[in-house]
Amino acid sequence: MTDVTSAEAMKDHIPGELLGERRTSAADDIYVEIATRSPVQHEILVPAVPEPMLVWIAGGSAVVDERPPGGEWLSVPVTAGDFYLTTSPLPTEMRWRSTSAAPFRVMHLYIGLPLLARTAREVAGLQPAQVVLREVSGERDDVLCALLQALHGALRRMPEPADSFVRGIGQALTAHLVQHYRSTAPARRPARGGLPAYKLHRILGAMRAALDQPFDLARYADMADLSVFHFSRVFKQATGMAPSRYFVRLRVEEARRLLCETDRAVIDIGLAVGYDSASHFSQVFRQVTGMPPSVYRAGGDE
Repeated sequence: MTDVTSAEAMKDHIPGELLGERRTSAADDIYVEIATRSPVQHEILVPAVPEPMLVWIAGGSAVVDERPPGGEWLSVPVTAGDFYLTTSPLPTEMRWRSTSAAPFRVMHLYIGLPLLARTAREVAGLQPAQVVLREVSGERDDVLCALLQALHGALRRMPEPADSFVRGIGQALTAHLVQHYRSTAPARRPARGGLPAYKLHRILGAMRAALDQPFDLARYADMADLSVFHFSRVFKQATGMAPSRYFVRLRVEEARRLLCETDRAVIDIGLAVGYDSASHFSQVFRQVTGMPPSVYRAGGDE
C-alpha cells in the first residue's frame, strides 16, 4: 500500500467521542477537532491526508504504536502536551493503550496547503515546493503547546469561537512549523493527493452509517463529485485500499468493537455489519484478522 486521502475524516477512522470541531470560513486554511479516544484501541488504519496534520495530546497519557502498513511497530509513550506532526504520503496503522485514569483526549489540526504555501513565502521566502515538514512522534514544544492550549480552550468554551481567532492561531502555528520543523532532506515533496478533508469526512460518515447495507460505489463517487474511476483512484491514494476493500475493513472494525464491548451473538453482529450468513461473516472476518470471530472474542488464542 503506497497511497493517500484527506483531513476532516479522521473522526470517522478513529473511534471516540467528538467534543468539538471547527473549519475556518476559508476552508483551505484550518480544520480542527477535539475528541476523547477509547482507553484501548486495537489496530486501525488512518488515511493519509493532503494537509500536514498536528495531533496534540490534550489530556491523559497513553502508549501509542504506529507503523506504515505492514511495517514494524514504533511505540511512543505520550502525555498531555506532547504532539505529533504527520506529513507522510502513506496511510498509517495505529493502536494505543491509555496509561492513566484521566480520559485520553486529543486535538487534531490540519493545515491547508494554501496556508502553508503563503506562510512559506512570507516567513522563509521559499516556494511551496521547497518546504517539507519533518515527521514528529511524541515530542514537546512549549510554543506549540501554548498556541494549541489557547485554541483548545476556545473550542471547549464556545462552539463557534471567532473565525479570526482560529485563523490567527493557525497562521501562528504554521509559521512556527515552517521556521522550526522544516526538513533538511531534499525538498522533493511526494504527492499527498486525494480528497479534500471535508469530502472524505462526508463519504466515510456515509460509509459508517451504511455498514449493514450493500456497498454502493456510485453513491460515494457522487458525494465526491467525481466519476467512479477518479473517485476510486483518489480514495486509494488516501487509504491504500480500493473503496470496496476499505468498506470491508470498516465492517470488520465495527464487528471487532461489538465482539469486545457487547455480548451479542456472533450471527447478530454479522447481520449488523451487512453479512446475512454466519459462515460468510466468519470467512471475511478471518481474512482480515487471521482468526474467526469466536476466537477473537475469547482473546485470540486459537
